[in-house]
Amino acid sequence: MNTLATACKWDKFKKFIVNRFSLLNPGFEKRIWGISFRNPVGLGAGFDKNGHYLSVLDCLGFGFVEIGTVTPLPQPGNEKPRLFRLPEDRALINRMGFNNEGVKRVAQRIRNWKSKNTGPGMQNPGLIIGGNIGKNKETPNEEAWRDYEICFLELLDCVDYFVVNVSSPNTAGLRELQEKDALRNIISRLQVINQKQPAPKPLLLKIAPDLNWQQIDDILVLAGENNLDGLVVTNTTVSRDRLGQKGSIRSGKIGPGGLSGAPLKERSTEMVRYICKKTNGKLPVLASGGIFDSHDAAEKFSAGAEAVQLWTGFIYEGPSIVKNILKASIPRLQQSTDMAP
Repeated sequence: MNTLATACKWDKFKKFIVNRFSLLNPGFEKRIWGISFRNPVGLGAGFDKNGHYLSVLDCLGFGFVEIGTVTPLPQPGNEKPRLFRLPEDRALINRMGFNNEGVKRVAQRIRNWKSKNTGPGMQNPGLIIGGNIGKNKETPNEEAWRDYEICFLELLDCVDYFVVNVSSPNTAGLRELQEKDALRNIISRLQVINQKQPAPKPLLLKIAPDLNWQQIDDILVLAGENNLDGLVVTNTTVSRDRLGQKGSIRSGKIGPGGLSGAPLKERSTEMVRYICKKTNGKLPVLASGGIFDSHDAAEKFSAGAEAVQLWTGFIYEGPSIVKNILKASIPRLQQSTDMAP
């Protein structure tokens, strides 16, 4: 990524990267929340936490990128090593712990990037940027709403949509904020601020794959009560049930962390389908979990997702993944997306 970032500073190399890895076509555009996405294949939060690689990801053809998770204060995250591959299972385990430079530095970096990369003569629509927000490790849960408010206000002028992250398994106690009362307190406060803006930003919630159906139903009720604009389905899982024998042995040695990749695919799709059916497709879903190729993306679109987010698939498949998915799947998927339950 650092090599690509350096190359993108030179017009000649930048054009080569765009021509090699991007597939720009007006037919791929998708409107969600009134926002024009040049394509519905994005990069999930956790990869470019601090917005260092926006130019690279733009050149690689992503339709949108979610930065973060960002917190009010900088924090180093959990002790290293904290990211592990399980190649036999096409999976990763991470316990990063919201390592980031703090919301003020990240917001300023996005503003600087947008000032140089948007406007007349630039690709239209350009790269959509989402802001994934969380709380600092030391902030007690009863005061977590303050951290989310700080991040929301700081990023309000520079991101296109927000995702509230209460579902990472790598910050102690964070998932307790998925319970109804705690979550309502955070979401309702953010919406009060949001709805006072001349142009409110789409506000989404990222949920864990380890929720049971009753918990999911509770979240859907809360989403309706607080006019949430969508859900990101799903975060990483603490389950190791779908790993093969080698992966299970290795994961036992690795220890705790969130599992992502192919073992998460089935559960993620199951939840996307359930949520889209339960809401009659009226609550947009960004699907994440086990997407490596056009077939995996097709599965998510057919389940009702409006867009998909890559993460582990990007690590394993490399910089051509967006182009390969678009080239193989989007033309025939557009109709199935419109007809999704």
